[in-house]
Amino acid sequence: MHLEDFLTEQWMNDHENDAVYNLTDTCVQPLRFPELLAMDEDGVLQDVLLDYGVITGDVRLKQEILKLYQSGTADNITLTHGCLAANELVMYTFLKAGDRVVSFTPGYQQFTSLPASFGCHVHTIPLKEEKGWMMEEADLQKAFEENVRMLIINNPNNPTGTFFDKPMLEKLIGYCRKYNTILLSDEVYRGNDPREVSVSDLYAYGISTGSLSKMFSLAGLRLGWIKADASLIAKINVRRDYSFISTGPLADAMAYIAMKKQDALMLRSRKIIEENKQIYAEWLKDMPYASLCMPSYGPVGFLRYEADIDDRTLALRLLKEHGVFFVPGSCFGKDRHFRIGFTRDPHETAEGLRILRNVLYELNQK
Repeated sequence: MHLEDFLTEQWMNDHENDAVYNLTDTCVQPLRFPELLAMDEDGVLQDVLLDYGVITGDVRLKQEILKLYQSGTADNITLTHGCLAANELVMYTFLKAGDRVVSFTPGYQQFTSLPASFGCHVHTIPLKEEKGWMMEEADLQKAFEENVRMLIINNPNNPTGTFFDKPMLEKLIGYCRKYNTILLSDEVYRGNDPREVSVSDLYAYGISTGSLSKMFSLAGLRLGWIKADASLIAKINVRRDYSFISTGPLADAMAYIAMKKQDALMLRSRKIIEENKQIYAEWLKDMPYASLCMPSYGPVGFLRYEADIDDRTLALRLLKEHGVFFVPGSCFGKDRHFRIGFTRDPHETAEGLRILRNVLYELNQK
């Protein structure tokens, strides 16, 4: 089994700790542990028994997670160690060598490189910047001219911020019905806004994954989940037994405490995201050397810059000379772009963009 280097994650691993102005992180400003403890108004943590806990996840926590969806019971959810593991578990359960998988590009590399490592035939549909990072209908039609075992999407998309609303999801589902194609939707950037619909509420073979990492500011808990039809969850749980026993009662309890406050946490995240988007919008007004298709939802976007320098070289220069950190677009197959996150303290964002502005002007004056 050959597995390609995971370019985005390796770049983050190698360079993130050197950042002074982290403008690329897609996790909304993380909470500190005392902030989470302060939410434990009922003393939930006092009763935690440090055994394996409920193997597929605490039922109380599942009930809170279900509030993010329009349908389902505890049997429709199994817990995982983050969304990355959730996606991997779904792919391991339902894919085999020779299966055809469709995803989008630019997109998260896990969706293409992992199936390819199984021996799957991976077909990518381009998201086009000139169309606001949306696809062409003809490309979708072409992708489904043959049997497709799994369609994998990220909604909103990492890195472009592309958002598939309900009509678009129903269009994708219409194609999936042709072959009973599994539609895996990584919804880690999805919130609890009713306009952000989950595929697991729309389609019998729709599988949604999520976590507390991004919009709930609790990446350190490493708590994710899979939501799907109970028959699909049962198959996933068979494979899950070979991967890990449980997420553990301590993580489940802390996640339960947080999810009971999900409305407040989501309000906090939206406020931070919108403040950062406003800063970017103002910055772009008189910035001739950068452009951005501002995403409708979520904490991630894909900034294009104009300068005669490749994005890896520029990203390293910004980091080493100024402490400004971006993931280069070439990690997603698109040079002259940076993956940006609308997630940090707005003052940090403003200062990082001030530095980027000066560097881009300097490069374009040469």
